[in-house]
Amino acid sequence: MLLEEKKLLVTGVLTDDSIAWHTARIAQEEGAEIVVTGFGRGLRLTERAVQRLPAPCDVLELDINDPGHVEGLTTDLTRRWGRVDGALHAIAFAPGDALGGNFLNTPVDSAQTAFVTSAFSYKTLAVALLPLMQAAGGGALVAMDFDNTQAWPAYDWMGVAKSALQSVTRYLARDLGRYGVRVNAVSAGPLGTVAAKSIPGFERFDEVWAERSPLPWDTTDPDPVARMVCVLLSDWAPMTTGEIVHVDGGFHAVAAGPGSGE
Repeated sequence: MLLEEKKLLVTGVLTDDSIAWHTARIAQEEGAEIVVTGFGRGLRLTERAVQRLPAPCDVLELDINDPGHVEGLTTDLTRRWGRVDGALHAIAFAPGDALGGNFLNTPVDSAQTAFVTSAFSYKTLAVALLPLMQAAGGGALVAMDFDNTQAWPAYDWMGVAKSALQSVTRYLARDLGRYGVRVNAVSAGPLGTVAAKSIPGFERFDEVWAERSPLPWDTTDPDPVARMVCVLLSDWAPMTTGEIVHVDGGFHAVAAGPGSGE
């Protein structure tokens, strides 16, 4: 199996329509042992969601911006496993006034919140897990991304934070390679998750993908994205690091849809 005997951390699980949940599901089906994280008011949703996994697992509360939670995560995983082979970073947040076409009026505090929670947190998680990944002889980190080489309607400062996340991915790859740790990101097409639906104007993303994606894109199916995450967490990508891997039906690669001709 692809992830046999791997010890994996999956952050950001909320409901069973999320990429993180489907990653956890496929990882278990491929032989991994997992622990997931949830946060705050959504923690009960996470606890219910893991009951629908092939093998219900433990849920740790993790506010990535709380040093006490981060320290507790390292302590728990050290006692539990003594090592970590890989982790999915599926953590992002922007205040309402940093989204929805309010770009010019967003206060600096809201932009900072989007950056720290959605981009800097990848570094925070990497540092917390590094001793455990060294104990494993190396490992893999994967972050969830959304292509932001262009400006999107309504995405605003979250788009800026995702650009920062891509840069953080490259710098982590540079600094963690010496420890045998690979660091990548998966840029997913739009999916109708709880988080995505909270973005004003999300339905426009669906329309644009339908017009331009070479492969038919289904916003209700996180499975293809989760499968790529699991590949990057596995030993099948031993020399891939610092990459932004697109799983978007090919949308990013073309300027316009194929039209109606042959």
